[in-house]
Amino acid sequence: LNECRAALLDNGEILDYLMDRFRESNENHPSVGNIYKGRVLRVLPGMQAAFVDIGLERAAFLHVSDITKPKRADDENEDTSPPNIRELVHEGEEIPVQIVKNPLGEKGARLTMFITLSSRYLVLLTKDDKVGVSTYIKDEREREHLRQFLEELLVEFPYGIIARTAAEGATNDVLRADMKFLQELWVAVQKKHEEGKEKTLIYEDLSLSTRVLRDLVTNDVKRIRVDSEEEFNVMKCFSNTFLPETEPILELYAKHQPIFDLHGVESEIKKALSRNISLKSGGHVIFEQTEAMTTVDVNTGSYVGH
Repeated sequence: LNECRAALLDNGEILDYLMDRFRESNENHPSVGNIYKGRVLRVLPGMQAAFVDIGLERAAFLHVSDITKPKRADDENEDTSPPNIRELVHEGEEIPVQIVKNPLGEKGARLTMFITLSSRYLVLLTKDDKVGVSTYIKDEREREHLRQFLEELLVEFPYGIIARTAAEGATNDVLRADMKFLQELWVAVQKKHEEGKEKTLIYEDLSLSTRVLRDLVTNDVKRIRVDSEEEFNVMKCFSNTFLPETEPILELYAKHQPIFDLHGVESEIKKALSRNISLKSGGHVIFEQTEAMTTVDVNTGSYVGH
């Protein structure tokens, strides 16, 4: 397996950690955000779900809630339960789907038909008409300005729109151009679905290294250190084309000491992902992850109370 990892640090403290694993020989490795032209294998009304073949080792899972949203009740007497899944998809049907959760263990990927496309500043919601603003944007005046402008954009673009954190301070012209790009991208994805073969990848999201530039880099980021010359060149090319303001802070790390060890990231990751977490009180918490759920067991340990 190949592995690409990224960590966002603030004064040595990890704020975000991303990882992507894939086989070098498998170009079509599943990744959240990828869009496929799938074929419905089975429809199970008892589970209100369908299994979809998207060309991976295991069939992927599609729940009825990821096909259509329940009706909103105007009064308490209206039935808000979702329709029977057999009314929405049928076996053998070809449908566009997006991965929202990668395969785990013996479980296949989790899919949705509520496809979204992301850019630097915006997220396009292909099956919605709502407007949203990232909760990380705290300035109320900026939030109101973004919300009003996005509502104006709905007149030009019949899709839902969410302003990402990076949209704070962006001009209206930049946001409109970003939305136009997303609309053209969605048209291209739809065309590829219509013309492409079933069980094939029709849109692949950016690689992890370029997603870092698109999603994590803000004005507060002072330096981006990369220990792979190959990924550094990919990121530099991406910066030149789309985010020229990030190029000056890109730096190739070529020393022998692993970069995550240098900044203490490796030890922090091991601590964060440990099965047993010790608490200052003397107690401890145990995490157990399975295919179906994650259980949390709280133990008093040496803590005897007051």
